[in-house]
Amino acid sequence: MADFMASGETPEVLFWVGCAGSFDDRARKITKAFVRILNAAKVKFAVLGTEESCTGDPARRAGNEFLFQMQAQTNIAVLNGYEVKRIVTACPHCFNTLKNEYPALGGSYEVMHHTQFINALLKEGRIKVEGGDFKGKRITFHDPCYLGRGNGEYEAPREVLLKLDAALVEMKNSRKNGLCCGAGGAQMFKEAEPGNKEVNIERTEDALATAPNVIAAGCPFCNTMLTDGVKHFNKEGEIVVKDVAELIAEAGEL
Repeated sequence: MADFMASGETPEVLFWVGCAGSFDDRARKITKAFVRILNAAKVKFAVLGTEESCTGDPARRAGNEFLFQMQAQTNIAVLNGYEVKRIVTACPHCFNTLKNEYPALGGSYEVMHHTQFINALLKEGRIKVEGGDFKGKRITFHDPCYLGRGNGEYEAPREVLLKLDAALVEMKNSRKNGLCCGAGGAQMFKEAEPGNKEVNIERTEDALATAPNVIAAGCPFCNTMLTDGVKHFNKEGEIVVKDVAELIAEAGEL
């Protein structure tokens, strides 16, 4: 973004990478897949790079409001300094925080989840995909909490997946009745509470009941939890867990 500013240019969109997309080895593959899509669509995009810090979502969910406001205000100062208008992110937690919680602190932006953005690119004809290796495969989509129930977006990821010419099979608990993967609310960063079953195991059972070839996710944390669930059932040789962006990038050979 600093380079754009220095040259007097304005990017079409700012790609908010997020902590997982920057540092987690698995999530970085999602980041790279989404960037391949952006490049294929000739989207002029920028990133903040080292100027981007955590949105503060885990801090607020864990109850540290003071830390959240410090992190949020630091980011808002950077974003407003660059006069950012549109943001796209592959993390529903970042999406929800930037879209719904930053305005109260002086940061108002048009924020899109990457599945919404990819769906728009497909509808505008800026990228084209065919089924590729996924044609005819059974794909089930897990609704991330902060995309689905939190923001009412259920259609965009499904419309994107249907472009793969695959069989989209729904879990028993889907859309507004979908289950959390077990990572939300900062649960990702703490030990599980007493109980007889992990949440991600329960959710993976829902997915496996659809006899899928692919479990599609739209969140780096969901991806981790569902991958662990598939490993728990020793199904990693039969079922893959992939982000929607990875599926589109692979099918379109982008």
